[in-house]
This record gives sequence, structure tokens and C-alpha cells, in this order.
Amino acid sequence: MPNTCLNFLCCAVTLCCLSTSAVAGEVIAYHGYQKAIELKNGDTRVVLCPEVGGRILEYSRHGVNALYLSRAEQDWKPGDRPQGSAGRFDIGPEYIIPNRDTLWSGEWTGEITGARSAKLTSQKDAATGVQLVREFTLAADSSHLSCQQTIVNVSQETKEWCHWSRTFAVGKGICVIPLTEPKTSPQSRFPQGYVMYEGRARINVQPEDPQIRRRDNVLEIHPTPAHPKLGFDSYAGVIAYAAPNNLLFVKRFKTYPDRVYNEAAGLTISVWYPDNEMVELEPIGPREVLPPGASASFTENWYLAEMKFPAKGESLDLPALQKQLDSLK
Repeated sequence: MPNTCLNFLCCAVTLCCLSTSAVAGEVIAYHGYQKAIELKNGDTRVVLCPEVGGRILEYSRHGVNALYLSRAEQDWKPGDRPQGSAGRFDIGPEYIIPNRDTLWSGEWTGEITGARSAKLTSQKDAATGVQLVREFTLAADSSHLSCQQTIVNVSQETKEWCHWSRTFAVGKGICVIPLTEPKTSPQSRFPQGYVMYEGRARINVQPEDPQIRRRDNVLEIHPTPAHPKLGFDSYAGVIAYAAPNNLLFVKRFKTYPDRVYNEAAGLTISVWYPDNEMVELEPIGPREVLPPGASASFTENWYLAEMKFPAKGESLDLPALQKQLDSLK
């Protein structure tokens, strides 16, 4: 059968020519969004949102979504105030980057680039001097989703930004942060392995909170800590999140011990765990020094697996978690 090109004149999403023998993504209506892009295989579904902020609205296994999608998001329609839940990505550092509504909640363009792959491209943002490109590829036979964000300097000045993921997962779960392996370098700068943000003006480098426990060589967060925003300098490059809907959501990413991390506390990971319906899982990239016209990319690798959530009073089975982590690579 010859290659087929589909031209959706009514939307800003371009479908490249793909062999009809391949499992291609497609443009779908999803809640109020008319230009969503769906990527899927036998067990896993991904829905991307070019219309507001270039995000992931759904990352699900057997129909169960790992991402928190707000009720307002589900009722969204064109002309409404932009919403910003689910699989959000951003750039930082948090405390010094200017307001960037064009990137955060503006309309992006979408393009299906291959079997189970797509690219979302932002408008050029005058405030930060950059344009962002996000490329997503779902594996043919597993839950592995590659999420690559590229920062492109479209200004006439050198810019220094970093990757900052701000993914909302379903709340009330157990967040596990593997720490840098013992006897390897560098070790954590923080006595407890993490810092706690006590408001915007204070970062506690030696917090004590019973909801954040060190077990073996991981930090386990559950339930809500005294202050929700936490920071980590682990170079293990893993966030594991056991959700109450019996999903294990894993993020893997490269870390760079010899590079500068330009968040206020030099973080590689941040977690925001409020007493609410969502938790925020945030890999942070190193500082990128970008002359005019230069670009830099950072990739997060996402995975899903089924994992029974512990009953009240029970602890997370860390050996079982490690077996899952070993298999999700």
C-alpha cells in the first residue's frame, strides 16, 4: 500500500507521511482539546497537548492514568483560561527566570514524526529569549516513553537556563528517591540527603521530618511532609513513585556530577508533595550556557508498571520495588 499523507487543515498539527503498515499516532479530540496527539501501543497510551503549553495529558497503562488531570482541565474548551495540570515541563532556575506565559500556557504546534513519535514546538518567547522543542517517542512493546526537551536560544544574547520538569502525578502516593551510591563521588552536600523549602525565603539544609525516611539507600516520602517542597542532590538519576491507583511511575535521566546545577540549592531533583490530589516530580538539568543560535537537550525516560499500593499500616516493599526498577530500563 502506498504511503499516505493526511492534511488536517483545521488545526496546527502536521502529520508526516508514514507507511500505513506502521502504528502511527493520530490527532484526536480529548476532553475540550481538538488538536491532541495520541501515541499508543498494546498496553500504554500517551496523549499530548499542543494547544496549551506543550504538555502530556495522559500517560496510562491499561487505561489507568499516572498523571493528575484536574477537573477544570477535563472541562476545558477553546477560549477558556489555560489550565496547566498533568505532564508539565519547564525551564529554570526557578527563582531567577522571568515570567514565560508564552512557553508555559501558550499554543504550541504539533507534528507526528513517526510510528508512536511526535514533536511539539513552542512559539519564540521574548522574555527568556528561547524557543522550546519537545520530542516524544513511545516504545513499540513497552511503557518506555522518551521525553526530550531542547532549549534553543533565539535571542542575540547568551542565555543560561536549565531543564525543569514539573510533572503532576496522581497524589497521595509514595515517592522514592534513590541516593548516590555509597563510596562513590560526589556524596550529598545535605546532612539528611535533602533540603526543605520553608516558604520562598528559607531553605532548611538540615530538616527533620518523620514523613521523610531513609531506608537502605533511598529516601521515602509519605505522607505529606511539614513543608511540601523538597530538594535533592542525588546523582542516581531516578525518581520512583508508587501511586494509590496501583501504578509505579518511574523517571530516569542522566546526571552530571562535573557540571553546575544552577537552582538555588544546586538540585538535581525537586519534589512538591502537598496534602492534595497531586504530587509534583521534578528532574532538574544542569546549567546550559547558550550563545545566540545555540541549543541544548535534556531527556527524561518514563516507565510504568503495575504495583499494588501498600495497605494502611504497611510499608512499601523495597526489594520488590528494586526488581521493578531493574526491569524498567
